[in-house]
Amino acid sequence: MRLFVAMDIPEGVRAAISAIVAKLRPTCPEARWVRIEGLHVTLKFIGETPDARAPEIRSALASIAPRSPIAIRFRGLGFFPNAKRPRVFWAGAEAGDDLANLAAAVESCLDPLGIAREDRAFTPHLTLARFDPPRSQDILQCAIEKFGSIEFGGVTANEFHLYQSVLKRGGAEYTRLATFPLRGSEKE
Repeated sequence: MRLFVAMDIPEGVRAAISAIVAKLRPTCPEARWVRIEGLHVTLKFIGETPDARAPEIRSALASIAPRSPIAIRFRGLGFFPNAKRPRVFWAGAEAGDDLANLAAAVESCLDPLGIAREDRAFTPHLTLARFDPPRSQDILQCAIEKFGSIEFGGVTANEFHLYQSVLKRGGAEYTRLATFPLRGSEKE
């Protein structure tokens, strides 16, 4: 099974992004646009994992120390690694150190299981499209400049999830396998 750890986004943010994507999609039809209903903030991509390892991954994630809910704002559009040679088109996610610290905790708890650490710095975002190879990204770049510093809304996240990703012809489909509350939000 193909696994990842992520936080969900609210419907209002999803709707705002969907409206922008509907305007931008025609400028770059060869891009592989993601399904809007599957948008999420990835904390850790685990990858292909034997089914039998899912319980130990769940247990490791459940061991993460309690923390407070995390406020996340979604704003801006951009490209990874850059606009000149884009591979990914994204919407930004801003949350300060709280989100980065949670991602680091996820990395740390999975490390003893032999799950490789990321070799890139954690950069929270929502993947909107992928390019392989990029062709009309210049048109897309010009189109997003017209939007300026766009705001999509925000959320205070109270939980994160372990997901299974199944790649299908029409795009990836996600199934939530487990939910982990940010227990610092509970009254003691």
